Amino acid sequence: MIIVGGAAAGYTAAVYAARAELEPLLIEGFQWGGQLQNTTDVENYPGFPEGIMGPELMQKFREQAERFGTRFITDDATRIELSDGGIHSVWVGDDEYRARAVILAMGAEPKRLGIPGEMELGGRGVSTCGVCDGAFFKGEKVAVIGGGDSAMEDSIFVSKFADDLTIVHRRDEFRASKIMEERARDRDNITVKTPYVPEEFVAGDDGKLAKVRLRRADTGETEELAVGGAFVAIGHTPRSELVEGQVDIDDGGYVTTEGKSTRTNLAGVFAVGDLVDHTYRQAVTAAGTGTMGALDAEWYLRDLPPSPEAHWFGKSGDAQPDPAEVRAG
Repeated sequence: MIIVGGAAAGYTAAVYAARAELEPLLIEGFQWGGQLQNTTDVENYPGFPEGIMGPELMQKFREQAERFGTRFITDDATRIELSDGGIHSVWVGDDEYRARAVILAMGAEPKRLGIPGEMELGGRGVSTCGVCDGAFFKGEKVAVIGGGDSAMEDSIFVSKFADDLTIVHRRDEFRASKIMEERARDRDNITVKTPYVPEEFVAGDDGKLAKVRLRRADTGETEELAVGGAFVAIGHTPRSELVEGQVDIDDGGYVTTEGKSTRTNLAGVFAVGDLVDHTYRQAVTAAGTGTMGALDAEWYLRDLPPSPEAHWFGKSGDAQPDPAEVRAG
């Protein structure tokens, strides 16, 4: 089995696959850990009542997968060729790896505004997940950037904690559904500011977010909005480009799966985590689908005859390491 993507879903799939002695190879990516690698305090992952730092949580996931014999390639997959029930190939540069089952766990990236201060103040006032970080801004003034359902949902959730919340959108009309817009507007501590475009996130003397510099879209006038937190809620981009045209993908770029399973339209190919998740996008839900993907793949492989064509290839056709030696470290 090959797993593509090293974050909550991919590592969890690897734990289950390795314990089932499926000898998974996890191509985890050069920047492994996913979005949690750029997250500070994680207070909503079960089992950590005092909270845990995002990078530390991902390190623990990785170590648990390694404990049971998962092999890792800390580099990016550059090409994927999928079959329908046959042998699947994944390339890392010039090196090809083959297997009878592939779990796609490449995740999704939050869309960015691309303005000064956005990346620099990530984790210091600027966030892309209201559900994850809203509770950190209790009693503060915050802004939510966006005009779709995601922005309305983040606004409603964060408004439970913030004293004052401003939705900033570049147009007077919202893309959000009418019912979601009405729910946001009905909250006493939510105001709407349109048509304004954020131009810069500005830090205070303590190095944390202090204000958002805005430009009025129709007149060009600028002003500053004093806030302690800002949530960028303009959508996500699934990292499905490597499998586009091979597995079924919806209009948003998310890989589609059959019913409540992780099966794609191709036999032996499974998809998990934020790559398929429009709605929840939490570490715990990603881990849950990673479990599902590993079990679905195990059941699929259980009913297949062994294949001499599907095995691990290294540089220059290196032989697959002995599984017993791998498990022994």
